[in-house]
Amino acid sequence: MAGTASSSSAGTSSNIMLAIFEKKTTQIDLYRPLRNFIAFNYSERDAQNLEDDLQTLKEYRSDLERQSDPSPTARRDLLQNYFKALCLVETRFPISPDKDHVNTITFVWYDAFKQKQKASQQNIHLEKAAVLFNLGAVYSQIGLSFDRATVEGRRQASHAFIAAAGAFAFLRDNASTKASIGTSTTVDVSVECVGMLERLMLAQAQECVFENTIAKGSTPGVCAKISRQVGLYYEEALAALNAPPLNQHFDKAWIAHVQLKAALFLAEACYRYSLELHEKENIAEEIARLRSGISALTEAKKSSKGAAAQLLDAINKLEANLNRNLERAMKENDRVYLMRVPNPSTLPPLPAFSMVKSMAMNEVLDASKEKMFACLIPDSSAKALSRYTEMVDDIIRTQAEKLQQASELTCVRLKEMDLPESILALEGNSSLPTDVKEDVEAVQISGGPIGLEAELQQLRDLRRVNSEMLVQIEELLQKEAREDSQFRSQFGTRWTRPQSSTLTKNIQDRLNRFAGNLKQAAESDSRIERSVKDHSALLSILDHRPIESALPTLARPIMSLDANEDAILGTLKQSLRQLENLGAQRAGLEDMLKEMKRKDDILPKLMTSTGSYEDLFRKEVSKYDNICEDISQNIEAQEQLLLQIQGQNNEFSVIFNLEDYKASRERCYKQIQAAVAKYREIKENINEGLKFYVTLQDAITNVKQQCSDFVMTRNIQCREMMEDVQRQMAGLSFQDTKNTPGGYNNSYPSVGPHTQRSQSPQPDVRPPQSYYQPPHDQSPVGGYTPPHPQSHPQPHPMYNSPQQPPPPSYHSPPAPPPSTSPYPPHPQASQQPSTNHEYGQPAYPGWQGPYYNAHVPQPGSIPRPPYTIPNQYPPHQQGGYYKQQ
Repeated sequence: MAGTASSSSAGTSSNIMLAIFEKKTTQIDLYRPLRNFIAFNYSERDAQNLEDDLQTLKEYRSDLERQSDPSPTARRDLLQNYFKALCLVETRFPISPDKDHVNTITFVWYDAFKQKQKASQQNIHLEKAAVLFNLGAVYSQIGLSFDRATVEGRRQASHAFIAAAGAFAFLRDNASTKASIGTSTTVDVSVECVGMLERLMLAQAQECVFENTIAKGSTPGVCAKISRQVGLYYEEALAALNAPPLNQHFDKAWIAHVQLKAALFLAEACYRYSLELHEKENIAEEIARLRSGISALTEAKKSSKGAAAQLLDAINKLEANLNRNLERAMKENDRVYLMRVPNPSTLPPLPAFSMVKSMAMNEVLDASKEKMFACLIPDSSAKALSRYTEMVDDIIRTQAEKLQQASELTCVRLKEMDLPESILALEGNSSLPTDVKEDVEAVQISGGPIGLEAELQQLRDLRRVNSEMLVQIEELLQKEAREDSQFRSQFGTRWTRPQSSTLTKNIQDRLNRFAGNLKQAAESDSRIERSVKDHSALLSILDHRPIESALPTLARPIMSLDANEDAILGTLKQSLRQLENLGAQRAGLEDMLKEMKRKDDILPKLMTSTGSYEDLFRKEVSKYDNICEDISQNIEAQEQLLLQIQGQNNEFSVIFNLEDYKASRERCYKQIQAAVAKYREIKENINEGLKFYVTLQDAITNVKQQCSDFVMTRNIQCREMMEDVQRQMAGLSFQDTKNTPGGYNNSYPSVGPHTQRSQSPQPDVRPPQSYYQPPHDQSPVGGYTPPHPQSHPQPHPMYNSPQQPPPPSYHSPPAPPPSTSPYPPHPQASQQPSTNHEYGQPAYPGWQGPYYNAHVPQPGSIPRPPYTIPNQYPPHQQGGYYKQQ
């Protein structure tokens, strides 16, 4: 059925590949029947002149039956030469059960995958299909014969598999359908089977390219794209194997092999892509991709019965690599990045890039230059056939142009008469122009005017959240300043650390700028709300569902003198139905022309004709006369019917006052368009506001984190300084303390790494109740809990290092239902604003007074601690306004 081979691999794949065995046949004699046909239909002299050609054909068939030459390349050449000879035989020797044809040849071929099944046909189509199948099989064997442990071997193997895919594609496109006609057929030459084999060969060719890519050290991103395409080719082959008629035709080992290969290279792509993600520090997606690869391998191993052990070993090795990297990434995320890991099912497809495609076999198998049996068809016959084809093409082209012009004329004339739109309007089925309807549907999908209030509420909520965060930060700094002032007044000159106000000046300036931004944003919000209120009447038309209900209706006349409205309307509708039937008839006539040309093959008649070619041409071309006459009658009938419809429509327009209706409808169109434009303007302003608030919240959150770190460090220094003061008060020596890393020696704010303090006994001197006391009855602002005095963490330098990225996550306030907030967050909403980002950008186009125009916030100097302060605003479960990092 198929052969396998393996060698050392440059990548993680097993390098086990499949080769196809050839179809087997029975012995037949082509020489005698064909020679008899030549002698009978032409002359004995022609038969003698073609003796060499007949002997060559006989040798081709005999070598094909024996399979004597073990060399795959010699076998390939034999199959190519024999196929080209069959193409020449097909045009000169009609092989069929017909008594006037070559009716003593029956081709028998066995199925390549179920060798007990066979097909026998008395036509050359089965023979050609079998030869093409064997050609693809031999190319696959050639690919398997190369040493794929080397770069050159893998390159040659890839080219052979590409040629195999080309042979199977050529078979699918040119011979499979003809060979499958009849009761005696085999599955292996069906369109489904050879299509599957083409994808399988392309998968193996791409796999060789992937292994060479790994060998030359390409980047993980490139390797991932090539590996993913390998998996896609295997997945396509697997889909064909799991569908009729192939699902009952192949061994389970075949299906298991293809399934494992598909999973292996999907996981390989995930693995390579995760390496690139790790370099970019995109830990969240890295974890998701690794999980996706592990899941694919786990699922595939459930159906691995019958698969090669070496392939399973490769899968287990790759799975171990995936698990190892996953464990590392999860630890890094838990300790450093704290990113939210997306569900693997929500990830976009992995990028893929194909480096191979099926070889075009037209030139390889072109028999036009072969000289075999050339004397059986004189040049005059070939020229006559070409001339006849030109005559037929000219007829088809002329008639097709007439049909197209008639259809275009109908559309233009009906549009001029506003038909059938005016009749539909009378029946309550008014319609908008396509572009206007699409604009309205887009507005309604996004919530429409009714949904604007919910979005305005989002602006209010976000403005409130930002304001509350500023208040919390201010309270946090004020509390720390009060405590510092208390200790300073209590200890006097002994309290030597800098005052809080000198350290928080930059932060206070940023808070003031944020407050100014919020004030300007509130003014912009007010203008938006006034615009919504002022244009509510205009926007209300967009709330009609369907929007066609807002259009004016074409009403019947209030008074009628002769009550003939129904009769006029009925005759007009009847005429339109007749026009529609004529259009359908034209489409059918064009299809009939194309089908007749496709079946029009006069080559056998030309080869046997003894009379004048011109007489034969006139007779054959006359087959098209009836259709041409039908086309002329159709076009003439349409002209008469359009004149009739024109008169009927004039009466219809007068009775139903159609001109006034059209004017009213155009006014409504303009009103809808104006409402859409105003809605988009307001919507754009709201979106700009949402982007501003989300970006500002990110910046405020960063400042809040810095303040929390500042307060924590000041608390640690407070406790240490109190210990020093207590020792001074107790009369202890502080000489050692000055040299310890914990001592300050008036060196604030450069707080160095904190080391283990001296273990010498200290007196139990406690500060009075008025000294600093960690608040145990309530959590500090920001959710931070001060560490125990005996195990406090190392303080971080607060003003000597560049500003760090914002906290790994922040949350939005409770959001309205998803249906009222369909807009995504600002692309930069989940990232810290760049230090060169100018908050002075306009809030949204067209407004006087931007949302923010303050100075560029200076980079802070407080490093981000290795922990996360929980946000007081829980995330919305179904979306919200900002994405969680």
